[in-house]
Amino acid sequence: MSLYVLDTDHLSLYRYGHHEVSTHIEATPADELAVTIITIEEQLRAWYTQVRRARDATSLARAYQGLLEVTETSKFIRVLPFTSHAIERYLVLRSQLPRLGKMDFSIAAITLKFGGILVTRNRRDFEQIPDLEIQDWSQSDKTDSR
Repeated sequence: MSLYVLDTDHLSLYRYGHHEVSTHIEATPADELAVTIITIEEQLRAWYTQVRRARDATSLARAYQGLLEVTETSKFIRVLPFTSHAIERYLVLRSQLPRLGKMDFSIAAITLKFGGILVTRNRRDFEQIPDLEIQDWSQSDKTDSR
């Protein structure tokens, strides 16, 4: 059994009905899907920013609907924690590849800790991380890496 860890971009694509991503997620057993707590943080932060910037009732309602949908994510998909072991892995990765982003390192470290396959479009950054297997479900060929 594989564990597919959706990066923030793929969770967003799914939420917005991207055909290839939605088809693949819906065909994957629920116990084989996960997101990291970092993805939840990124999405909450984005919607919280929209709440703060809302200037009318429609924008405010949309922003709060987005926040609600993110909080409901854990009802249908497993959320992987940022454990002390994953944080240690994160710190090693940061020292090895200091130019990559903090959030990407965090997601990669959690994925590696749980032995998962990261599902992302961000090959440029994630392919630099040793031992991290990635897939992109947004393309019709679903090309695998490593």
